[in-house]
Amino acid sequence: TTTEALDRHALADLHQSRDDVLAEVMKAPKRRIDNVITNLHDSVHLLLMHAVVAEDVRARYSKRQWENRMQEVSSLVLGVGLSALGIHFDVPLQFTGGVVAATVIGVGGMHWFNSSKLKDAEEQLTSIEELSASFQRTHPQEVSEADEFYSAIWARIRDPLRLSLWRTGLSDFPAVSKSDVAKLQNILDEEIPRLRRLASPSHHGSKHP
Repeated sequence: TTTEALDRHALADLHQSRDDVLAEVMKAPKRRIDNVITNLHDSVHLLLMHAVVAEDVRARYSKRQWENRMQEVSSLVLGVGLSALGIHFDVPLQFTGGVVAATVIGVGGMHWFNSSKLKDAEEQLTSIEELSASFQRTHPQEVSEADEFYSAIWARIRDPLRLSLWRTGLSDFPAVSKSDVAKLQNILDEEIPRLRRLASPSHHGSKHP
């Protein structure tokens, strides 16, 4: 009887081990789905932060570029206007010619100076310090709360973002629209939670009682 009791106990252990193995096997697809959804969640966060910070940097550069162009165009218009007035009022040709020459030289010099300053601004905007400032400006709540998740994401994208901006150049870097950002945010707020609900055991259990 002792032997039978041991055999029954060993058999029960064997069945339990088998059940445990089967349970783990059945969980495997669920774990794979969870991993895929988690990877998607992280990837969208990376892409969203990359887009938002890059757009902040690009927009600041574009603003300076536009201001420089407006200065150049304004100077050109002023010079052309003075030349036209000189011709209209029969001002000596030497004066009109001098205005035209001064306008050409002045606008050319201003363009060279602005291009030089714009290049310096691009180097400054793509520095680690300025990129970090852009991150803090675009994610104030997360920074104030010292959110470790967002800090980890920023640490992952900071150097690749800097390299991407540097290789492409801020003048050629594509703009990120608000609708693009909204679509990415919608994936985080709506689509990924929906995928998690679809992958949950309770959902499967409701369809397959």
